[in-house]
Parts: sequence; C-alpha cells; structure tokens
Amino acid sequence: MLTKIRRRLPGVNVGVLLLAAILALWLLWQPTLISTLPMALRLPLIALGVWALGAAFMSAMGLEARRHWLRQMTTPPCSLVVLGVFTLLLLLRAAMT
Repeated sequence: MLTKIRRRLPGVNVGVLLLAAILALWLLWQPTLISTLPMALRLPLIALGVWALGAAFMSAMGLEARRHWLRQMTTPPCSLVVLGVFTLLLLLRAAMT
C-alpha cells in the first residue's frame, strides 16, 4: 500500500521533508511560539509536533513502523493531515504574537 501512495505522490516526500525541516528550524529560532503557552496547551502542541515532524522525517528516510496501527499513523494521508494541522497552529500562534 505504501508503494502505491509513493507512486501516486512522487514529490510529496521531498515537500514534506522540506516543510518539516523549515518548521523545526523555525521552532529553534523562535521557541517562544510554544514556550509562552500555558502548560495545558503546550504539552498537546509538543506531542502533535513530535508526531508531525517525526512522521515527516521518518517517511522521507523510507522507514516504516512494524505495527499496522502505527504504520497508518505515520504514513500519508494521516501524517500529512497532522503536519498540516501543526503548521496551521504554528502560523496562527505566530500571527497572534
């Protein structure tokens, strides 16, 4: 199934990897986007970021999880949705500050 997705979307891996790298560098440059939030909002956002960026880097390197449910959570389309949501949350947070 994963090879079918990769064949349908050939440039997605590079785009996802670039977006994840840009987001990671942006968070290193401006950690106040997350660190100024209250803890009740900060922890879910950190967990979402770890999932989104980890899945993006993992799929770009060609790694796959062994368990079926974990593989579904770290491959497109689920990982693309999570990365999009995380990107939108960071953009909204940056616009609010």
